[in-house]
Amino acid sequence: MSVVAVDHLALRFGDRTLFEGLGFELERGELLAVLGPNGTGKTSLLRILLGLLQPTAGSAVVEGCPPQERCHRIGYVPQQRVFDRDVVLRGRDLVRLGLDGHRWGFGRFSATDRSRVDASLAEVGATAYADAPVGRLSGGEQQRLRVAQALVADPVLILADEPLLSLDLAHQRGVVDLLDARRQSAGTPVVFVTHDVNPVLHTVDRVLYLAPPAPQAPGSSGRVSPARPATLPATASWAIGTPTEVLTSATLSRLYGTDVDVLDVRGRVVVVGTPDDQHVHHVENGH
Repeated sequence: MSVVAVDHLALRFGDRTLFEGLGFELERGELLAVLGPNGTGKTSLLRILLGLLQPTAGSAVVEGCPPQERCHRIGYVPQQRVFDRDVVLRGRDLVRLGLDGHRWGFGRFSATDRSRVDASLAEVGATAYADAPVGRLSGGEQQRLRVAQALVADPVLILADEPLLSLDLAHQRGVVDLLDARRQSAGTPVVFVTHDVNPVLHTVDRVLYLAPPAPQAPGSSGRVSPARPATLPATASWAIGTPTEVLTSATLSRLYGTDVDVLDVRGRVVVVGTPDDQHVHHVENGH
């Protein structure tokens, strides 16, 4: 059984459609990168998989169950946001929230739980600053703790929502390698939302690209799936497949309804010509 199964998923807000007809399965050990400009529903897709947002149509299940029944077994790594320097919460306290943060009140913290926190801190290389106030740590150190928080409950699925924002290249690589190590050692699949595929390109199995719905020629479809024929209405603008299948000039041009160039610049993927200037800026500058 697939860990994640998404079937004919649609999300609309009023008369605005973010995506529709979205379908994919995620197997153990897979890393799926979710790409696309702002406003195309990348974070909303994660919220659906967390059980925090109901889709307009279709279904998403985790281990065959509604996501809200599995949310305690889903690890979540948020965007990197630096804590205020006055925050006195210790590193290990932040990680502990991955075990009991979903519960009301203050429960008893067992020796087993303490061991799990210590093991998770060690797994991400954060033991040395486990008792330091998180507000005094660097952005990269704080993000390592957030990864530890996502791993501490031994999740069946990891969702990462642009966890590399504001990190330098060294810390970006560190976060990617930590998640890659867990999926290889434990078979935990990862859904990794990002503006720039380059930091994760060496680990990606498949890419899901979400683009703003664009006008299509009569009888055509905005969906491009190299694995299956396009059968969805023109308002669906997404593509899924391997990076070499999806990140091509032909595929992205069809999604956007305009000429888009995908370039290989010294081993980095650069997308040029999308109508979303911010997306081009992020990709070209590696943020």
